[in-house]
Amino acid sequence: MADWVTGKVVKVEFWTDALFSLTVHAPILPFTAGQFAKLGLEIDGERVQRAYSHVNAPGNPDLEFYLVTVPEGKLSPRLAALQPGDDIQIVSEAAGFFVLDEVPDCTTLWMLATGTAIGPYLSILQEGKGLDRFTNLVLVHAVRYAADLSYLPLMLELQQRYEGKLRIQTVVSRESVSGSLTGRVPALIDSGALEEAVGLPMTTDTSHVMLCGNPQMVRDTQQLLKETRQMTKHLRRRPGHMTAEHYW
Repeated sequence: MADWVTGKVVKVEFWTDALFSLTVHAPILPFTAGQFAKLGLEIDGERVQRAYSHVNAPGNPDLEFYLVTVPEGKLSPRLAALQPGDDIQIVSEAAGFFVLDEVPDCTTLWMLATGTAIGPYLSILQEGKGLDRFTNLVLVHAVRYAADLSYLPLMLELQQRYEGKLRIQTVVSRESVSGSLTGRVPALIDSGALEEAVGLPMTTDTSHVMLCGNPQMVRDTQQLLKETRQMTKHLRRRPGHMTAEHYW
């Protein structure tokens, strides 16, 4: 059984009506970039809990999580209503295998995310460990509207920090925005538009593709890459070209 500890809310930052970031201080155990924690609140006499990935790098005492409010949800509206100083429950030990240690060597590491699933990649990139073995890093954040690109300033800061090694590409599906591709990730891969915009190929001999977010995007992209690029799921016993995590 997981050990729960009590943390304190330090900051609640709203990006849009539905998107917000929660910063917490809590006595948790060390974690690996890309892993998730469980947050919980006592509601009607029982603990309601959900898994959320760390946005912060390991070692940063500001535990940051990127959330979307589900209006009919039991937990997220209450998390959005928290104030600095409020108590919050958090599991002391993070979990999950969406980490760089599980990714094989390649020339180009593609990190594809939808919505709040950008979090694990920001944790990995902010820490910066284990990335020397890749020549190129590509971070793709797909959202519905430009206003949903909450962490774009941080993404651009990271792009500067990596001095040409990291390429950022935003995708907006429901409006046309300068600098962003328009549409869904699978279609942009299928048409070649994503590779053209980034300037790098997505092939079995150069690339590994990490997928995190909307389960439909993950499934559709995996199927497309399997059928058109001959890519396979990566398993420890059988190395492949795709590593995925569904975000709900």
